[in-house]
Amino acid sequence: MMRGRAILALCALAWSLAGCAGKPTAPQQPAPSANLDQSVSPGRPVVASERERARIHTELGVAHLGAGQFEIALDQARIALEALDSHAPAYNLRGLVHMALGQNDQAEAAFRQAVRLDPASPEIANNFGWFLCQTGRVKESFPHFDRVLRNPLYRTPARVLHNMGVCALMDKDDNAGESYLLRALRIDPVNPRAHYLLAELDYRRGRLGDARDRLGKLHAMIDPTAETVWLSLRIDRKLGDRRSEAANTGILRSRFRDSPEYLMMMRGEFD
Repeated sequence: MMRGRAILALCALAWSLAGCAGKPTAPQQPAPSANLDQSVSPGRPVVASERERARIHTELGVAHLGAGQFEIALDQARIALEALDSHAPAYNLRGLVHMALGQNDQAEAAFRQAVRLDPASPEIANNFGWFLCQTGRVKESFPHFDRVLRNPLYRTPARVLHNMGVCALMDKDDNAGESYLLRALRIDPVNPRAHYLLAELDYRRGRLGDARDRLGKLHAMIDPTAETVWLSLRIDRKLGDRRSEAANTGILRSRFRDSPEYLMMMRGEFD
C-alpha cells in the first residue's frame, strides 16, 4: 500500500511522474538485435553508442518505475550509468526510485548529481523541487520550480504550476496555492487533481457553493473516487442537503467500503 501511495505522490510529477493526467506510455522495448546486454565481451562490437545505451536503459527504467518495479528500475539506472557515468537522466531516474522507496538520503544525492551534470534540464529541476517539497523543504523547492518556468522551451508548465500549488498548500499558504493552481488550470483545464484541491480549499474557506460547483465539474471529467465523494458528502452536511448527503453516504458504503474515507464517515470524523 505504501509503495502504491509513493507512486501516486510521484505522479503529482511528481504529476510528475504527472504526467499522471493520463497514463504514461512506457517506452517501447528494444528489439533483441539492439545488443543491450549488461556486459560486452572484449572484442565484441558494440552496436549502440554509450550514450544511446544509457538513454535506452534509462527509458526502460522509467517504464519499470511507472509499473512499480523499483528494483528493476534501479538496475536499469545502474546499467545506464555503467554505459555512461555522466548521463544525468539516469541519476534523475535513480532519484525518483529512491524517492518512491522513501530512501531520501540516496534520492537527494542522486538528484543533486543529476542537477550538477545538467543544470539546464527542466525535468530534473522539477523533480528535485518536488522531492524537496515532499521532504518538508518547501522554501528550498521554489527556486527549482521557478527555474523551470523561466525556460521558454519547457512544454508543460502546467505541471510545474500544479506542483507549486500543492507545495504552497503544504506550507499553509492558501492564497499562493490557489493562485498557482488556477494558473495551472488556465493552461490545462482538465487537471483533475487541481480541481479537487481547489474544491477542498473552497470548502475550508466556507465557500460551499463554489466547492460544490467545482466538484460537479470534476465529476463530469472523472468517475467519483472515495476522496471526491467524501468531500462532496461533507459539503452536503454543511449545506443541510440531506438527500445528497444520503446519496453520497450510500456511494461510500457500496463502492469504497475499504477506504480511509469510509472509516472516517463511520467514526463521524467529518471535520
